[in-house]
Amino acid sequence: MSVTLRPAQPSDEPALGRMGAALARLHHEFDPQRFMLPDDVESGYRWWLGREARKADAVVLVAELDGEVVGYAYGRVEDVDWNALLDRSGGFHDLWVDAKARRAGVGPLLAEELMRRLTALGVPRVVLHTAAKNEPAQRMFARLGWRPTMVEMTREATSTPDAPKKP
Repeated sequence: MSVTLRPAQPSDEPALGRMGAALARLHHEFDPQRFMLPDDVESGYRWWLGREARKADAVVLVAELDGEVVGYAYGRVEDVDWNALLDRSGGFHDLWVDAKARRAGVGPLLAEELMRRLTALGVPRVVLHTAAKNEPAQRMFARLGWRPTMVEMTREATSTPDAPKKP
């Protein structure tokens, strides 16, 4: 089993759409209120990742295992974000590996190559988010040297807090 990483090409867009849709579905299963799932998510991801792959400040990589695309990683350079208190940085947005290729080291290879390529674009750091329930991804990123820096919390507009508890 030989893994090859390379920049995504237009011919990869159907595979990117399929894998991006799988990632979106997984997140939606984790928390359907937090994560959107558009009706035609596969077409949306195919369009989005195809467009991003053509930008100079974005990186879309694919992993091939024995000639078949089985994973991808996507990130891009993000400008200063005063709301998040972030200087210009790399945004590590997506990582997906098909089930048949998991445990073959594809995820760490994609993550490290995306990190290398984003830092080559001149960013001093790369920031990523993982779903709170995606513990395998969190463990993998921790093994690769990533550290937790923020906790996202969500509250639906229709919810009301419980009454404060008396001591």
